[in-house]
Amino acid sequence: MRHATSLVVATGIVALMLTGSGAVAAPAGGKAIAAGPAPTWAELANARYSGVGSKGPVTLADGRWEGKPFVAGGASVPTLVLSEGLHLSGDLDGDGADDAVVHLTFSGGGTGSFGYLAVMGRRGDRIVQKAIGPIGDRVQIRGARIDGGAVVLEVLQPGPTDAMCCPSQLATRTLRIRKGKLADTASTPTGTASLATLEGREWMLRSPVPGSKDGPAPAITLVVNGSTVAGTAGCNRYTGGVQPGATATGLAIGALASTRMACAPDVMQREQAYLVALQNATAWRFDAGRLALDWNADAGFGSLVFEGRPAVGP
Repeated sequence: MRHATSLVVATGIVALMLTGSGAVAAPAGGKAIAAGPAPTWAELANARYSGVGSKGPVTLADGRWEGKPFVAGGASVPTLVLSEGLHLSGDLDGDGADDAVVHLTFSGGGTGSFGYLAVMGRRGDRIVQKAIGPIGDRVQIRGARIDGGAVVLEVLQPGPTDAMCCPSQLATRTLRIRKGKLADTASTPTGTASLATLEGREWMLRSPVPGSKDGPAPAITLVVNGSTVAGTAGCNRYTGGVQPGATATGLAIGALASTRMACAPDVMQREQAYLVALQNATAWRFDAGRLALDWNADAGFGSLVFEGRPAVGP
């Protein structure tokens, strides 16, 4: 959800609300000033950020900034995008007020996609940047939480022998504010990515299905269990086989079988579009706590984006 305050990983991704209360230290001879709430996602989508690969501070508009083309008239431009899937809140600098932590992706127009975490707070009626730090080129965030004044990330990142395109190393990283920067203080590899990484969650589709501007309603879900995928496509339940691809995050989904219930025409249209995209998925990745399945079919290409919740038992 866009306004979720925190994400935490426990063999997957579970949304967890973290709240912080308290008061800012009282000025000499005065009363304590109540700490304001952490900045909202909507406020942060229009805030000013610095130290993210551009020449100077930039201000987002609805979560995005675009610079001038590198070559006059060219299509390649630098961009900075605020991720919708990650919005933490908690006190990271010990001042008694809740800060917000968000994820930003900077692209300079090449193949690189550089992630940053920014710590944002309030100063009077202004939103200010307290710290920022890089998390790396094409590092994928599985989940995140604030714990003991630190940001703890569960990531999928390139291992020592991985090409930048194809990360396979799962790791836990801890970041703390150090002299105005958010810096890694610990990093521990925890395993190698595989289809099993996606198990233990029921994934709820959040992106519109191909050809539709509307989100899925009724719910569309996905569960990965061993060599099987299953879920509901909005009206009917479906099941099929899934196999690993050529890389750690590649996959191939076989023919899908479904029940034969009839629903409203718009529901059936979304269902069919979803099943076509799902059967043509070729790779998976994490996008700021969400799961994205990249698909490529004769009719086009795109990504199905899901949020995770604990899997429902039989």
